[in-house]
Amino acid sequence: MTAFEQVRFSLPHVELAGQFSGPAGGAPCLALHGWLDNAGSFARLAPRLTHLRLLSLDLAGHGLSGHRATGADYPLWAYAEDVLHVAASLGWDQFSLIGHSLGAIVSVQLAAACPGRIERLALIDGLLAPTEAAEHGPARLGQALGERLLLASKRKPVYVDPERAVLARQRGRLPVSEEGARYLAERGLMAVPGGFTWRTDPRLMLASAQRMLPQQAMAYAQAVRCPTLLMLAEGGVLAAQRPLLAELPFEQVTLPGGHHLHLDDETGAILVAGCINRFFADC
Repeated sequence: MTAFEQVRFSLPHVELAGQFSGPAGGAPCLALHGWLDNAGSFARLAPRLTHLRLLSLDLAGHGLSGHRATGADYPLWAYAEDVLHVAASLGWDQFSLIGHSLGAIVSVQLAAACPGRIERLALIDGLLAPTEAAEHGPARLGQALGERLLLASKRKPVYVDPERAVLARQRGRLPVSEEGARYLAERGLMAVPGGFTWRTDPRLMLASAQRMLPQQAMAYAQAVRCPTLLMLAEGGVLAAQRPLLAELPFEQVTLPGGHHLHLDDETGAILVAGCINRFFADC
């Protein structure tokens, strides 16, 4: 197994964890994982990205990273701000991003907002923020407020052993293979009285107070100016967005596998790595 270099970043508002891989002189790149995952999402992929100095980051509230302060939330823009703080601490004025799912959405928004900072984007089965029609806004806000008021009375599930926690992660809202769940468990599980639980901040499970309109989400993708590779999973989550994808000037490739195709098995990791290595070959 590849030995990663473990690192921590003390930002003004939160402490983040991550792990480095790749040559010290490689092209600087951050890898951003999906919702409820962690940097272990790239454990199969990172060792195969031979041209990159890759920092796989635990996003705030995930893995070994800290949780946001009491009363704070997890909007997409806050993850983008965290990335800029990390890049500043590394002296990376320009860098590339590899994003999966939530991490892909954050990557697109950051590239759109700060076009001079991001050199390339490689997106794995993720692109646009979740959207809804304007008339659904009041009901969504009501749901979000209700869930927040009840949060203090809820407790995380405790599993008697890591195997049951891994099984629960396999069967989550965005399923992952058993091996993939084990990679996530390495950074995501912690011992508590009575067994084990996930480190993930429970606030990540709350309904969003607001969602973008479809045209707002699309505007971010349309504003991206850097070279972009979009890798779609045949069994992934972007099927409903495929008509929109034809409007974008991104390089696109469809690969066999599910939403976590880069993590589920070696075959998927090899296919995704091959696409990314070709995309970054002239860096």
